[in-house]
Amino acid sequence: MQNLIQFFENINSLDHSYDLNTINENISLFLNGLNTGELRTAEPDGLGNWKVNSWVKQAILTLFKIGKLADMSIDENFKFFDKDTIPLKPFSKDNNVRIVPGGSSVRTGAYLAPGVICMPPMYINIGAYIDEGTMIDSHALVGSAAQVGKRVHISAAAQVGGVLEPAGARPVIIEDDVMVGGNCGIYEGVMIRKRAVLGSGVILTASTKVFDLVNETILQSTPDRPLEIPESAVVVPGTRAINTEFGKKYGLTISSPLIIKYRDEKTDARTSLNYDLR
Repeated sequence: MQNLIQFFENINSLDHSYDLNTINENISLFLNGLNTGELRTAEPDGLGNWKVNSWVKQAILTLFKIGKLADMSIDENFKFFDKDTIPLKPFSKDNNVRIVPGGSSVRTGAYLAPGVICMPPMYINIGAYIDEGTMIDSHALVGSAAQVGKRVHISAAAQVGGVLEPAGARPVIIEDDVMVGGNCGIYEGVMIRKRAVLGSGVILTASTKVFDLVNETILQSTPDRPLEIPESAVVVPGTRAINTEFGKKYGLTISSPLIIKYRDEKTDARTSLNYDLR
């Protein structure tokens, strides 16, 4: 591991050079680590927090930097062009990942655990980590470096934002057993804790304020911590008034997601996964 870290640090140095075989060998080792889940852009620290592995994100950026555009077409009807440092992702039936036919794509350097289901069309970008039993539904995106836990449902047309730059920036993290409703957007390092439920159309960014009606508190990010949706929170779209004179004059409001409850048996029944589909 240390040798791999050192390689990616040195390859960006103007006074350091590697022969082509060494470069290809280290790139292959790195991508294999991402594809098998041994390397991650972020990982739990065992204490309820997450550690961002900045060197992994920087190494992914290096692949783009040093790569040259190459023809990766499958045949005359399926033409693709990408950096030669980012080849096609190795997939086989032995991965036990279900990719339903219909225009989906998974970029190399993304990890999909056994039991993941991909409904067409959807896209998973480099550096993403998708854990066991999770479904990525139609027209959904899991962006670069995003971390998605076990038994999560990313519903149709939901967008999980990616982040590679800046290298130290925190990726979106979605913990186990979360339900992300259709047309949701989760961006800019937002953290969704276990068993939370996002109702259709909820948009969360680093600047979003979330109003917890149960505990009568306002949740927002700080310079040191991302916006966190608490464990088991049920979030729906909402609005709040703009109280400037101009806002009052025209009756303007701004989007403000609301925590209306925390999960109970009724919520569990409505959001339970259908394992017949898995």
